Amino acid sequence: MDVALEGVVVVRGGRTVLDVPSLGFPAGSTTAVFGPNGSGKTTLLRLVAGLERTSRGRVRIGALSPGPNGGSPPPTAIAFQEQVFVAGSVRRNLELALELRRVAPADRATRIAEAAAECGIEAVLDRPARQLSGGEAQRVNLARALALRAPVTLLDEPLSGIDRPSRAQLLDDLPRLLGTFATTTILVTHDREEAFRLARQLVVLVGGVVRAAGPAGAVFRAPPDRTVAELLGHTVLRSGAGLLAVPPGGLRLGHGQGNPTFTLEIERIVDMGNHPHLVGRVGDVRVDLRLDAGEVLPSPGEFVRVTAPAAVVLPRPD
Repeated sequence: MDVALEGVVVVRGGRTVLDVPSLGFPAGSTTAVFGPNGSGKTTLLRLVAGLERTSRGRVRIGALSPGPNGGSPPPTAIAFQEQVFVAGSVRRNLELALELRRVAPADRATRIAEAAAECGIEAVLDRPARQLSGGEAQRVNLARALALRAPVTLLDEPLSGIDRPSRAQLLDDLPRLLGTFATTTILVTHDREEAFRLARQLVVLVGGVVRAAGPAGAVFRAPPDRTVAELLGHTVLRSGAGLLAVPPGGLRLGHGQGNPTFTLEIERIVDMGNHPHLVGRVGDVRVDLRLDAGEVLPSPGEFVRVTAPAAVVLPRPD
């Protein structure tokens, strides 16, 4: 099913926390809603889940307007950022979710077995759900949502709060899991790597307002303004052409040869083990430039010329 927000405004305590005139999530797509903390990401997700009410406008899922505004039961499955389990085993928690969605008893065991196998939680099915490690709990949280096989799957910061090895493994596994169990998926994250690794569509939300939306690669290559560019990891520098967004790793030592050139004041050199980084400033902008192995190291306090062959001119100064 496709999802659409139409003239949606959410006001709390006299403050507008979400203002989205029009936003669509295509059927069958995985979209990351990306932005800093407090940008309205979770509010948007809860609206789609039917857990919150809009002040104006409506949320549409297919032909339905779910939740407090429309009253129709939402055809969604949601995995919250904080894993909440009832007392009992992991299996019981998965069974309860399926019972509440009126899945036939004959189908529950099959769905649980399939989700457990794909999510790698078969070994913990009969353990108490409240005694799992962070990585195990997050996998169970995902399995519970995915086992519902809902038309729309909602994931709230799906990789937060778990150790680095578990996060790295889930980052690799989750696209496959979504391809197996989910159809339309909306996930929210404040982590740029997660957004690009997990989703093909990207919505950048800042202060409750959509600042950019579209295919993730296209948004990254052509950010509309400074705020979006910096959130996506670009370094924004001023030149004669205006404001330039330099993608991560886009600065090089040397002169421009037709490309924008800047003067970098080196403050320190950081040894990352297999490559050094020059850390300093171009004007008032902090810059981190990775050197290739074998390049001659300048010294702190030196001024060196750097070029940005991949920089793009920002259409709006923000």
